[in-house]
Amino acid sequence: MNTFSQRIRPFVQVELDAARTLESRGEFASAFGRLERAHVLGQASTREHVRVHMAMLGWAVRQGVGREAFGQLLRILGAATKTVWGAVPRGNTGGANVSALKPMPIPPDLQHLIDAAG
Repeated sequence: MNTFSQRIRPFVQVELDAARTLESRGEFASAFGRLERAHVLGQASTREHVRVHMAMLGWAVRQGVGREAFGQLLRILGAATKTVWGAVPRGNTGGANVSALKPMPIPPDLQHLIDAAG
């Protein structure tokens, strides 16, 4: 069976890998931007949604950003319990700097990947 989760995972992984590379170069804001892109891609899959929030939590802990770390802990709980019901705001970038309930526009390149995986 080829599920959305399986099909979107490689696209999410590209963004997670890019985030890791950017963070290793000291490009912390750009790294988080790639985590946000991964979030938009994976938020319709419980597995990927939680995985991205875990990566965001790791980033926050490594950067010493307590507000973001706390926000990610709450978002991990939400992703684990609400994604399966489709109770996620499409396009939301997943950071603690935006409301967890706010839908946001999906960049066209990411929408194309979501459509391809759907």
